[in-house]
Amino acid sequence: MKQIKLTWFQVKLRQFQSLKQRSVKTFALLFAVGFSLNFAISACSLGNSATFASMPSFSIGQDPNKVVRIGHQKFGSMSLLRAKGDLEKRLNSMGLSVRWNQFPAGPQLLEALNAGQLDLGHTGETPPISAQAAGAPLLYVATSPPNPKGEAILVPKDSPIRNIADLKGKKVAMNKGSNVHYLVVKALEKAKLNYTDIEPVFIPPADARAAFEKKEVDAWAIWDPYFASAEQATGARILTDATDIVDNREYIFASQSFAKQHPDRLKIVLEEVKKIDRWAKEKPREVAEILSPLIGIDANVLEKVAKRRAYGVEPITEEIVAYQQKLADTFHRLKLVPKKIDVGKVALVSQQENKQLN
Repeated sequence: MKQIKLTWFQVKLRQFQSLKQRSVKTFALLFAVGFSLNFAISACSLGNSATFASMPSFSIGQDPNKVVRIGHQKFGSMSLLRAKGDLEKRLNSMGLSVRWNQFPAGPQLLEALNAGQLDLGHTGETPPISAQAAGAPLLYVATSPPNPKGEAILVPKDSPIRNIADLKGKKVAMNKGSNVHYLVVKALEKAKLNYTDIEPVFIPPADARAAFEKKEVDAWAIWDPYFASAEQATGARILTDATDIVDNREYIFASQSFAKQHPDRLKIVLEEVKKIDRWAKEKPREVAEILSPLIGIDANVLEKVAKRRAYGVEPITEEIVAYQQKLADTFHRLKLVPKKIDVGKVALVSQQENKQLN
């Protein structure tokens, strides 16, 4: 995928700024194309060694026009971006600050975005479906390549369960509405089982880990880095990962109001993400050593995660919208979301404009 020249982006940006009354769909089209650059990075150094807050700390009392509020999870480019500190340097020079908030999973992050407490964030493929159904003003900005090795359904090492069909009637722990929720649904379908054939146990990763170790649940659907950590600490056996079942993409989102009002800030954030991504691909050990003391997970575990993670960023294409729409329709059919949604309203790139990204 060739890199889009900045001059083309600037032309698009000026066109957008002169047409402020465009619909959300047209706006989504502009930003999905303009910001879906092939993310890359050249260097990274640890610029902020402070331990990440485990609970969100929102920008109460700060001028919303002078702060960029970013949500992230325990691992990934956003966490590295926070650790590096280069984004702060760029925005500080513009009189802006950054407010970072760490979340245990994507659903919680998008709830904060829906509440107007975040401007940007990243999640897996399932959380935005529930968030859009709840009316969250999110905008798909970019996506990673598929990462099916980054999530799995685990069972204890001595479990008699040998395949997905053996999960019938069993308790399966998962974070409700997270990426692994869709993995469970599709894995059951592949095994000719219905979602109602299992007993879902909806608990967040930390509580799920405890329930898994105590054998209060029979299986656990989980993503990295919790996945790799459980493998090492408990000897958990992989019943299946997401290979040939679901894509397990990661998406970067902006609130529609932030992207519309501050396209220059959004562009800067994404430029810094692309730098982090290229560096991380080539330096898995350094990634692990930077994040280990900040998120409290062993560096050897994080190195494994960094090596099997998918890198790079892809545009929001019609094919990706169709994949997300299928996910949304599946969750509506199973009554996991309250209404039908149209993913294309918040993420759309025409085939003609996609050719400019190849």
